[in-house]
Amino acid sequence: MSIQEIKNRYGIIGNSPLLDHAIDIARQVAPTDLSVLITGESGTGKEIFSQIIHFLSGRKHGPNIAVNCGAIPEGTIDSELFGHEKGSFTGAHEARKGYFEVVNGGTIFLDEVAELPLMTQVRLLRVLETGEFIRVGSSKVQKTNVRVVAATNVNIPDAIERGKFREDLYYRLNTVPIHVPPLRERKEDIHLLFRKFAADFADRYKMPTIHLLPEAQHLLVEYRWPGNIRQLKNVTEQLSILEQKKEINADVLLKYLPGQDSKTLPMVLREEARNGGEFSERELLYKVLFDMKKDLTELKKVVATMMSGGAVNLPETEEFTDEIYPAPRHSDIIETEPGVTLSTQPIKIEGHTELQDETLSLAEKEKEMIRKAITKHKGKRKEAARELGISERTLYRKINEYQIKE
Repeated sequence: MSIQEIKNRYGIIGNSPLLDHAIDIARQVAPTDLSVLITGESGTGKEIFSQIIHFLSGRKHGPNIAVNCGAIPEGTIDSELFGHEKGSFTGAHEARKGYFEVVNGGTIFLDEVAELPLMTQVRLLRVLETGEFIRVGSSKVQKTNVRVVAATNVNIPDAIERGKFREDLYYRLNTVPIHVPPLRERKEDIHLLFRKFAADFADRYKMPTIHLLPEAQHLLVEYRWPGNIRQLKNVTEQLSILEQKKEINADVLLKYLPGQDSKTLPMVLREEARNGGEFSERELLYKVLFDMKKDLTELKKVVATMMSGGAVNLPETEEFTDEIYPAPRHSDIIETEPGVTLSTQPIKIEGHTELQDETLSLAEKEKEMIRKAITKHKGKRKEAARELGISERTLYRKINEYQIKE
C-alpha cells in the first residue's frame, strides 16, 4: 500500500516530507513484530500511526486495544495491564484478565507510556523480553504473544536522567522510533487542514463555509500552534459557529489565537527547570517540618542547659536584644504637659485585694492544716486524721514533731 493510499484510508491531510517520512517508516515496520515508540507533541495524531501499523501487520485480524497509561490510577494499573486473582486485594471479588492476556495475538497501544510507575515498567520490560507475566496475587507464570506500540509526548532521555523512566525499557521500546512532526514544522499543511475542517463543520452544522483573507492566511501559517492539529480543529469550529461573516480577516482570527504575542518570545527558565528538578508541595512541607524539628531540638538544648545551671551562650548583639526586648514605640510614650507629674504609686482598684507575701514552706503549710483540722473537729484526732487523708498514727507523730498544742 502506497503512502497516498494510507492517507486516503485514514483521512490524513498533508504533503509535508516529514509527515510522509513518518508514514513510510510505519509502513515498513508494520509487517514485523518489532516494538515501536512513537514520539511527538500532544495533538499530532500519534494514535493513527498505531492503527496503521496494526492494519498493515499480520495481526490485523487480531484484537487491537489502545490504553492511556496516564488515565489509570497507580494503584490499579498492574491489575489493568496484567490481571488479578480473586481475593488478591480489597474489592477483587473475582479473577480478571488483564489487557496483555485479552490482546493475545494482537496489538496493544500504550499511550503516554512515560506515565507508568517504575514498578510497572519492570513488569512491562519482562513482557517485552520473554512474553511472560504474572497476575496480581498469583504465582503462575503465563505467556502472551502481543505486539507493543508505545507513544509519549515526554522527552524520554530527560525523564531517564530524572529517574522517572527506566533506561533499559526505553531501549527495548525504541527498537523502531517514529517521530510525528508538530504542526509548526508542517506549515504547508496548515491551510489545507483548515479548509478540510471548515468544509466538515459547514456540512455538519448546515451553514456556509468560512474563508480566510490573505492576511489571515499568513497569520494562520505563522502561528506556533502549541496544541497542534487538535487546537487548529477547535479554532476552525469556533470560527464556523460564532462568526456571522464568513470572510475572516486577520483581526478576527487574532481573537481566537490565545497568547499570540507571548508564544513567539523566548522564555526564561529557572535554575530548577534547567536542571530538570521539581519542587512539589510535598517537598516544601517536608522542608518546613525539618526546619521546625531543628529549631525545636536547639530550644530543648538551651532549656536543658538552663535547668542544669549551666551558662547559655546567646548572641550579645543589639539586634538580638531588640528582638527579645523591643524598644517602646513612639505611640506608647505619654508626653505630659509642663508641671504635670505622673504618680508611680500603685493604683488601688475597688473589689480587688492586693496579694500579700506568704511563706511557701511546706512544713508551715502542713502545720497550719493540722491545726485547723484539730480545731474544726474539737480535738477529735481520729476525725481530723480522716479529713487530712492520713492515718491517726501519722497525725500523732506530726503533732509531736511540730509541737502543736491542742
